[in-house]
Amino acid sequence: MLEGAARRIEAALQLERREARLEARVLAARALEVAPAWLLGHDRDELRPAQAAALETLVARREAGEPVAYILEEREFHGHLFRVTRDVLIPRPDTERLVEAALERGPTQGPTRALDLGTGSGCIAISLALARPDWDVWAVERSPAALVVARDNARRLGARVRFQEGDWFAGLEGQAFDLIVSNPPYVAAADSHLLQGDLRHEPRSALASGPEGLDDLSRLIEGAADHLTEEGWLMLEHGCHQGDACRVLLNQQNFRKVSTLADLAGLPRVSLGCRPFKGCRESLQHTRIHT
Repeated sequence: MLEGAARRIEAALQLERREARLEARVLAARALEVAPAWLLGHDRDELRPAQAAALETLVARREAGEPVAYILEEREFHGHLFRVTRDVLIPRPDTERLVEAALERGPTQGPTRALDLGTGSGCIAISLALARPDWDVWAVERSPAALVVARDNARRLGARVRFQEGDWFAGLEGQAFDLIVSNPPYVAAADSHLLQGDLRHEPRSALASGPEGLDDLSRLIEGAADHLTEEGWLMLEHGCHQGDACRVLLNQQNFRKVSTLADLAGLPRVSLGCRPFKGCRESLQHTRIHT
């Protein structure tokens, strides 16, 4: 059962054997309506016709390149299971670094307001709200369809988040936050990776951002200071080759304590800066990369 499914996925998508077996296991678990661990001792069991048909459907969809997260309509992120559809990006482990950075630098006392721009599935905002139930977490998204998914995730997971439809800072006049976080589009519009792998199936508007992938990052950096409290932080996920450019943009807007944080693979992933006024909570050296 698992061997045949894994071989098909491996051949169709040119995956490593271990990855193909993992995907085959989670698809088989869904088809058989069992936990993936159950299959460890039953992977050679004969399937009933209905089970075989269900597994065939799922494996064929994966062979055609459809991401596993969209097939299962779920993906784990920061210890929580989120519903995902084709209207939102698939949550990825790299983005957990952004959540951790916000939790590390958020105020430890008093009221805290956090804003997630371009929330998509809501995974960032909801993870913050679940980790810090006392925070006032806002989330903005321009796609009505994505907002439906995000609101549903917040409801299912019991997170208190204020969702708002809008394009970045539009509609937030007069609002200021202690933390602004975002995983915006940052892939160059002509990047060949957009035509490969799971990216082929994800919303292009949530991936591509101008000829160098910096258009939305620039807009966020230019507009953030007007919406940050005196000690507020702006934190942005970006591509692993965009750390230098993001630090330049932050410094051009006179952000203080500009830094870039590395993800679990040691790659530059999150750039951040404190509002260009006195009172930052933390001393970080300019342009330093942290692991």
